Amino acid sequence: MDGDHETQVQAVESCIASGAKGILITASDTKAITDVVKQARDNGVLVIALDTPLEPIDAADATFATDNFKAGELIGQWAKATLGDEAENARIAMLDLSPSAPSVDVLRDQGFLKGFGIDIKDENKIGDEDDPRVVGHDVTSGNEEGGRTAMENLLQRDPSINVVYTINEPSAAGAYEALKSFGKEKDVLIVSVDGGCPGVKNIQDGVIGATSQQYPLLMASKGIEAIAQYAKDGTLPQPTEGLEFFNTGVNLVTDKPVDGVESISVQEGLDRCWG
Repeated sequence: MDGDHETQVQAVESCIASGAKGILITASDTKAITDVVKQARDNGVLVIALDTPLEPIDAADATFATDNFKAGELIGQWAKATLGDEAENARIAMLDLSPSAPSVDVLRDQGFLKGFGIDIKDENKIGDEDDPRVVGHDVTSGNEEGGRTAMENLLQRDPSINVVYTINEPSAAGAYEALKSFGKEKDVLIVSVDGGCPGVKNIQDGVIGATSQQYPLLMASKGIEAIAQYAKDGTLPQPTEGLEFFNTGVNLVTDKPVDGVESISVQEGLDRCWG
């Protein structure tokens, strides 16, 4: 389930009341959802987080996710290498998700900045970096309209922006439209995360330079298998070695590869995309 927080709380309560054996959830508010998740677990329901770890992560029985920090890091490394020496003079706009800063938001944002070579200070907090290359952060709600508005806001702050990090590809599409309206779309490098089919096509069309592709269908299928196994014999899924979650993988997708950053082509990204 995904959506607004209150709707998710009601849905979990309904699952408890109906005697569900397991719940798969992509939390809108990764901190606030933990109270009702505890109720579910206290009632014997297996709760599995998909893509977005709860805070704390062990509030869920298990998490099946992209390594979202790694996803951000890959596009940060790619953007830095693509700019070359000019990375030292970059003007970066950060288009995040929401004011509540759920874990996926923080992980992707901080991963990108680290990959770009910026001191992120507290890796659990958005916006505490003091590198002058970062123009600012704004939120998009993860949709095209939000991306357009956030981009317009940051362009008013600094018209010389030349790198745009986006939480996901719909917000990237909105950012591109805003840049286009100012005649700046050819002067700015846009990077993103998700790897859905529309986003990968936007790389093909030159809207996005690169994206980190995740695999939500694999997350969901692994989650369902885990619930079935738990109902059968009480076995819980185990995390990937060295991590606190089961890592379902991530690949950088671009047709402009750079040395030192592993990537797959847009064609392979299209072969593996979703949505």
